[in-house]
Amino acid sequence: MSKASQLAVEMTDITKGFNGVPVLRQVGFELEVGEVHALAGENGAGKSTLMKILQGVYQRDGGEVRVLGELAGLTDTFAARAAGIGMVFQEFSLVPTLTVWQNIFLTAEPLGKLGFIDDATARQKAKAIFEDMGVSVDVTSVLENLPTALWQLTEIAKALAQNARVLIMDEPTASLAKHETTALFELIERLKSRGISIIYISHRMDEVYRVADRITVLRDGQNALTAKLSEVTPAQIVEAIVGRKMSGNLTYADRGDEISTDVVLSVSGLASGTRVSNVSFDLHRGEILGLAGLMGSGRTELVNTLFGIDRATAGRVEIDGKVATIRNPGQAIANGLALIPEDRRAQGLVLDHSVEENLTLPLLGGLKVGPLLSGSKIVARAREMISTFSIKVADQKMPVTKLSGGNQQKVVIGKWLGTNPSILMMDEPTAGVDIGTKQEILAMVRDIAKQGKAVILISSELPELLSVSDRILVLRDGEVARNLSRSEIPSEEFLQLAVQGA
Repeated sequence: MSKASQLAVEMTDITKGFNGVPVLRQVGFELEVGEVHALAGENGAGKSTLMKILQGVYQRDGGEVRVLGELAGLTDTFAARAAGIGMVFQEFSLVPTLTVWQNIFLTAEPLGKLGFIDDATARQKAKAIFEDMGVSVDVTSVLENLPTALWQLTEIAKALAQNARVLIMDEPTASLAKHETTALFELIERLKSRGISIIYISHRMDEVYRVADRITVLRDGQNALTAKLSEVTPAQIVEAIVGRKMSGNLTYADRGDEISTDVVLSVSGLASGTRVSNVSFDLHRGEILGLAGLMGSGRTELVNTLFGIDRATAGRVEIDGKVATIRNPGQAIANGLALIPEDRRAQGLVLDHSVEENLTLPLLGGLKVGPLLSGSKIVARAREMISTFSIKVADQKMPVTKLSGGNQQKVVIGKWLGTNPSILMMDEPTAGVDIGTKQEILAMVRDIAKQGKAVILISSELPELLSVSDRILVLRDGEVARNLSRSEIPSEEFLQLAVQGA
């Protein structure tokens, strides 16, 4: 058997540019039959562009693609699907109000003799696909009534229903709990044993080592590393991703002398529905307060209540010693609060607006000449913020959707820091961004606190939380279960046990 026939995908010398700016430069990528091949790199390194070429979303400027040894035109998504390429999206492409089987066969429904959709056959086929995956799912259930893990499984089943032999998985565990992630990994092993090949895109190093056979790293649109996971260390992968040796940015440095005794935020008996119950804590100027807890513990609901998104049903909030009435985000902003939301695309950005417009949206009141907005002030302010926050963008007037996930997150952080808040709340600010950008965001958090601002940080990545937090509140069932100074937490394992309630 020739080498080419053993490869599920072979991409050679792939080039791609947008508006004269090169994004991919002679990139090569190979995927063996039955292999899980991790694809890594900073946001903006070219991973998404390379995969969109394989999906038929973008057309390459140069190079060639072979699928199972055959040259593949991949002129559109239909051609890619016909070639056996399937995509499992990080942001689901499903319709919540339809059933599982309807989602699987949407636009590809089996038809009966009279040309009508054959519901019974579709249900049977959907059930057979899940049985073949080794998963038990009621295919007649409406998707929105099911947990996130089953949405992910439905995405996979949908791709397999289209006879996919190659699956592209983009951050597939981003919305999954730990036990759901384990189940997904077991499914991936079963798919591998059937000869299905998987491209696994993830920023989580532990996952990459758990599930992948090889890894390819892209940096600045070029190949930086391809190696077997058994022959490369995490440090070598990180160095390939960022192009330099990393400093110990995940090591906590005591900041006791930088934290003021002044209480900037005092919360007493705060409650909101059933998700936040009798929460009390003080936050000092210059302090970084971490919030830890399992999914559903009330972390996001707490900051949403403080920001006026969710209605407080009990309790009192004081800012700088004065009672603050916060019934909506406008009142929160007026009281010096800012919130970096958990979902940057749905909550943090206006997707059809430009980078410039998103950056300056909260600042428009101060960018006027007389009663009218000043175009020159808006342009200058956006340019300044792009430089300050190292946002990689060719043109600040381009749609924010064209930016990588990490740069989108920098836009969200930048626009709220532009309001000069005294209290900054950040909900999973490093989720879905590359290692280099994570380091930049963590350094930014430290700098913000050093300037005398107070920070509330939510993160499911315990090493990150431990590296920057001066104190950590462990939430459970909407209540504060533990209030721990950083010196009281000897290890990640200790904090994990506290989160689990052990």
